[in-house]
Amino acid sequence: MEIKEPSTTKTPMTTSSIPSDLPLRRWLYLWLLSPNQKGNYHKVIDHWISVLIVVNLIALVAEHIPAIHTQFSTWFHAFDVFSVGIFTIEYLMRLYLAPEDEEFKAAHRPRVRYALSPFALIDLIAVLPFYLQAFIPLDLRALRLLRLLRILKLFRVLVPAFHEFKKANQGRTFRQKVNALVFPSSFGGELHHIFDNFIVFWVVVSVIAVIFESVHSIQYLLNLEFIILDAIAVGIFTLEYCLRLYSCVENPGMQHALGGRIKQAKSTSSIIDFLAILPFFLEFFLHHLLDLRFLRVFRLLRLLKLTRYTGATTTLTRVISREWPVLAASAFIMLLLVIMTASLGYLFEHDAQPDKFENIPQSIYWAVITLASVGYGDISPVTPMGRLMTIILALLGIGIFAIPAALLSSAFTDQLRIERETLKNELYEMLSDGILDEGETEKIMTEAKRLHLSEEEVNRLIVKARRERELKEDVSVLPLHKIAATSEHAIEHFKMLISQIRQLGVMTDAVRFESVAQQKKRLTPDELALWRQIQGDEAIKP
Repeated sequence: MEIKEPSTTKTPMTTSSIPSDLPLRRWLYLWLLSPNQKGNYHKVIDHWISVLIVVNLIALVAEHIPAIHTQFSTWFHAFDVFSVGIFTIEYLMRLYLAPEDEEFKAAHRPRVRYALSPFALIDLIAVLPFYLQAFIPLDLRALRLLRLLRILKLFRVLVPAFHEFKKANQGRTFRQKVNALVFPSSFGGELHHIFDNFIVFWVVVSVIAVIFESVHSIQYLLNLEFIILDAIAVGIFTLEYCLRLYSCVENPGMQHALGGRIKQAKSTSSIIDFLAILPFFLEFFLHHLLDLRFLRVFRLLRLLKLTRYTGATTTLTRVISREWPVLAASAFIMLLLVIMTASLGYLFEHDAQPDKFENIPQSIYWAVITLASVGYGDISPVTPMGRLMTIILALLGIGIFAIPAALLSSAFTDQLRIERETLKNELYEMLSDGILDEGETEKIMTEAKRLHLSEEEVNRLIVKARRERELKEDVSVLPLHKIAATSEHAIEHFKMLISQIRQLGVMTDAVRFESVAQQKKRLTPDELALWRQIQGDEAIKP
């Protein structure tokens, strides 16, 4: 992103600014692996390697299930070969580029030094079992156990994030560190994002498990695995819930030891977190008293935990809150129309179909599906008046029932526009000194991500904000009363006027100007004296 750094700070290079005449090894290192090179592919590579490791672990668990592994053994083997190939290429690439790494370039033999480093040994262990089986007869179960060591590759991402977190929170209390880990703040850094991604991963996995658990054939085969998986997920979510309650008192407005935690517990996100773990504990402690198996379906509420990690739900909540009076009015009209439709349906169809239009409450079902233009066909009028009424009300329903959707759609678009305008105003304030520092850049990018803005759109906003700021600083386009309201603007405007008077003196016929000014008394003596003073030596003396 095109952002000017302060003059005291060296402007970071981007991949486009990497000189093309560098030696190949140096160029590849800057392009792929350098952690200090802004805009390169270092974080992208680490991200996708981490995803591949997680998928490998899921595949390893699935291989433990004979019913799945037997049917898809070829696919499992192909995926393992693909993973080992990617991990091998990564290992060899890092080994080749080790002499360019700041940590190893000073060593006598950089590649040997790298090969003996902890990260390199972990990378080697991740692929070694695959190659060992070609030369050493290994039991398949032992091979699977060794492949579990691939999870250690995640330390390449975790260790730098931990050191960054430790440095940022140096001198802070344990509770403040926990708060930085679980709540967004300037102290969380990359470790906070990793924690969020970890929670999101377990939400998705646990919900998928709940869905598959409803399939009898799968549940029969994986009943124990589902129980273990749910217990692990609940343990993780319970720990997260407790950490948030413990550290929330560090947040503004929640400093009171008891009141702050009660306020946190009553928040929407905390209620969702609590409902995500409640079914497990109710079933565990009360199963001998009541049949609570129906509570298992409420584990799907864990999906609502994902609302914490997306700005779309925040925007939608604001839209509903802002447009609630209009939505309530449209809901009232819809309710009125439903009751009238049900009443008329009962009036015209009760005698012809007493089993289907037995009473008005039973007719409400038919009214709703008719007005919503769904029309399942299980209940339909048979009398001429009933059918005529259905046609009219179905046409009305197309317009009436579409009102809330249209309102939400337009209000959602309008809210996004408002929030983007707010972002532009913040940019304007941040650009008051003409530059964007690292903290301001991070804040802008975080807000842009919430508003689903691409980097190109953010750059366009920055350019637009700079142009508007420059335009507002141009006092020549401001009304006189606005110029007078600010002393700095008034001084600049005065200097500009003097400069224009001097330019006028250079461009006009000075003798003719003096003659007309004196003969026809166009200027007073004081005004003429001021003119001569501004023109200096170039003025015509009397």
